[in-house]
Amino acid sequence: MEIESVQLPFGQPITEAYVRRTRPEVESLFGSHPAEDTDWKRRAQWLKDQSANRVSAEQLATTLTRYNQRFNDSDEVKLAIEAIGNGAPVVVGGQQAGLWTGPLLVIHKAISVIAAARHAAELTGQIVIPLFWIAGEDHDWDEANHTLIVNQENQLVKIAIERPKGNRTSVSRTKLQQEAMLEAVKKLGETLPDSEYKRDLIASLTSFAKLSDNLSEWFAYTMGWLFGKQGLVLMDSDDPALRKLEGPLFKRMIERNDELEEAYQCGADHIRELGFVPQADVVTGSANVFLFQDDQGSAVGERTLLYKRDGRFENRKGTVAWEKEELLRIANESPERLSNNVLTRPLMQDYVLPVLAAVLGPGEIAYWALTGAAFRSFDMQMPIIVPRMSFTLVEAAVTKHMMKYELTFENVVNRFAEYKEAWLNGQDRYNIEARFDEVKQQFAELYQPIMDLVATVEGGLSALSETNKQKIMDQIAFLQTRTKEAHARQFDASLRQLDRIAVSIWPDGKPQERVVNVTVFWNRFGRSWLDRLLEVPFDCLGSHRIIYL
Repeated sequence: MEIESVQLPFGQPITEAYVRRTRPEVESLFGSHPAEDTDWKRRAQWLKDQSANRVSAEQLATTLTRYNQRFNDSDEVKLAIEAIGNGAPVVVGGQQAGLWTGPLLVIHKAISVIAAARHAAELTGQIVIPLFWIAGEDHDWDEANHTLIVNQENQLVKIAIERPKGNRTSVSRTKLQQEAMLEAVKKLGETLPDSEYKRDLIASLTSFAKLSDNLSEWFAYTMGWLFGKQGLVLMDSDDPALRKLEGPLFKRMIERNDELEEAYQCGADHIRELGFVPQADVVTGSANVFLFQDDQGSAVGERTLLYKRDGRFENRKGTVAWEKEELLRIANESPERLSNNVLTRPLMQDYVLPVLAAVLGPGEIAYWALTGAAFRSFDMQMPIIVPRMSFTLVEAAVTKHMMKYELTFENVVNRFAEYKEAWLNGQDRYNIEARFDEVKQQFAELYQPIMDLVATVEGGLSALSETNKQKIMDQIAFLQTRTKEAHARQFDASLRQLDRIAVSIWPDGKPQERVVNVTVFWNRFGRSWLDRLLEVPFDCLGSHRIIYL
């Protein structure tokens, strides 16, 4: 397997400063760095010392066992959960449940979690368990409900499941009809090219659909199928059994909400002082906690962000409100009605799990930078933040085409459209562009005396002559376009090869991992490509690798 390392833009200046260690004051926001071996050992010892301040290992293991027995019941996972019950720390990463896992970056994050756990075990000399946190409490349905597939014609095809009618609630609480799920799998089968792996792929996804009531469950079955043998433990943030473990921290969040808000505001102010823009909005008056309504008529089940006004907690419009004592009662008796936002989830994760390290994407690292003061205010420490590894998978046929057209990865990413046009122009033995431009210039020169004449006869005709000239020029341009299209059709095979390169490596003008679904590569290669990725050496700085399959 040939591997090439490249550096893609981070997209987040603060993340780049943290990963590359260019500004110590940014690194201090996080309190540690994955490149420092001593930080891993220090964090591992801190977890042991603070075990009494988290959910008990036994309770956690019981909850994880119950969940994974259904979705991820491999011997390797059972052993991993047993280790957690005996006090083993975890490396955790998470993502919102997407259709068939969503874009490839979800797969890359899971691989990063597994690799980071192995790395941590070697450094600390103890068992470290990889764990994937399914963000089933999120309610962004339009982000979770679809995936993009490359069809036989190398076109991107979107497959989506419409949200059932009803209030906006979490993905895990959005019940799907079997018919809709099976129809999506049918469309996937029609979209993917035929291959030796297609039948088993479609059969597996169909069987998982028949066992699932929602996207989160379908996601969990798929992730267990892909990574169960690697000992990757799964958990759903909207699992009612997990919520019962979270109740005490929700209570603290409600009791000390003003202090929590102040900590997040302090974090945002500090980031601005360093010259960066905070990734997440720290909204004045926000409680940074959601509530699932169950007693407000038409809003039953809706996931509602709470705001503090006049000593009470209200929805954004102020149409419904809850007293503080009522929320504390909910935290004690019905914690499944509460839910975290992006700022409180890191705290909850650290309370529930013995988190040695968290594997995050660039955007996640940027908003975790806001949470340092909140960790400290709750007598916690931020875990080691590990940037996830990322990959671009390049098939052998695509590599062959790139060599044929002398295209590099950087060419495809930054200048593909210009390269494609230049290549096509280079095949033009008729010199179409120049000859039409010459005709346009000649026509303009020949027509100018006529325009001068009509203006002399009557000044009002000047505008008419200009309009007439433009119509003729437009017709010449139209013929020029049609001629170039006819010429391009002579090179359809080559243009298809060029387009295949672009769709494979940089689809829709974006990194492959942010667009294409896992089924595209499973259909083409079976499991071999995933096994190869799992063998890629861990990189604590999360570099981007090109994997030539």
